[in-house]
Amino acid sequence: MSRWSQYAPYVSVAEQQAQARRRIAKLRKQGKEIYPVEIQGRKIAKSFWGAGWCKHLESFSDYSNRLPRGRRYARNGSVCHLEIQPGLIEAMVSGSSIYDVTIRIDTLRASRWEAIKKECAGQVGSILELLQGQLSKEVMAIVSHRTKGLFPEPSEISLSCSCPDWATMCKHVAAVLYGVGHRLDTQPELLFLLRNVDAQELIETQFSIDDADITENILDDDMLGDIFGIDIEMDSHNEPTSKKKSTKKKPVAKKRATKTKAVAKKKSVAKKKPVAKKKSVAKKKSVAKKKSVAKKKTMRESQKVRSVAVTSEAL
Repeated sequence: MSRWSQYAPYVSVAEQQAQARRRIAKLRKQGKEIYPVEIQGRKIAKSFWGAGWCKHLESFSDYSNRLPRGRRYARNGSVCHLEIQPGLIEAMVSGSSIYDVTIRIDTLRASRWEAIKKECAGQVGSILELLQGQLSKEVMAIVSHRTKGLFPEPSEISLSCSCPDWATMCKHVAAVLYGVGHRLDTQPELLFLLRNVDAQELIETQFSIDDADITENILDDDMLGDIFGIDIEMDSHNEPTSKKKSTKKKPVAKKRATKTKAVAKKKSVAKKKPVAKKKSVAKKKSVAKKKSVAKKKTMRESQKVRSVAVTSEAL
């Protein structure tokens, strides 16, 4: 048996394209979302992000000799499905059959991402500028750095294809890698999704650093007190409030206390008056009662005298 007999028979480009269309139609009928790679013209990628992805991978000797095998497949529409998720690229490529390609890419290390954000701080005006690649040369150099940027190194990439080719990077895998570059032309945000980082943080870092600088320049409470002659206190909501050190407020407090005492005294007098009035009424009643008793006693004595006088006349 010839060493070539293990390979599948040759299939023309036209047949590959027809086969891809049939497979796509079938999968869509089954309800699966399909994202084919459709390249117009000879150039696979044109934007900063798309072309940068392809050039980056071609810069490594392990890939430079193998990637060209997939250019034709990518250009002629053989990549009938390509989907990008955090740390994962899944694709289907039409050859002598339909092959499943899986590419795993390490998500960006936190330390590396923090370094990129720090170096780009204050240099990225908006998310639109970032995604459109409208960046300064300094920022472009940072994000596309061969070993310190956003693009993955070969050691961070794991390749797999269901075809019988023994090579780790077969033409189907190579076609998918070029397909990713083409996809980044129109959807550069997918690179950040693939590396599992938030592109917005490159913008927000500028403000966080500015805030940190402002915080360092803020005077502490003791220094404010010494300069302006005030005490800095915290209210119930943990917000700073100020109070003058001067003792001028003390007389005001004293006046308030005096005023309070006066009010209390008036209330006390007001309460006592009804009591005094009651005592006066009771005293008057007592005097009137005594007078009434004395009057009655006098009347009785007068009656006795009259009675004695009548008796004596009768005798």
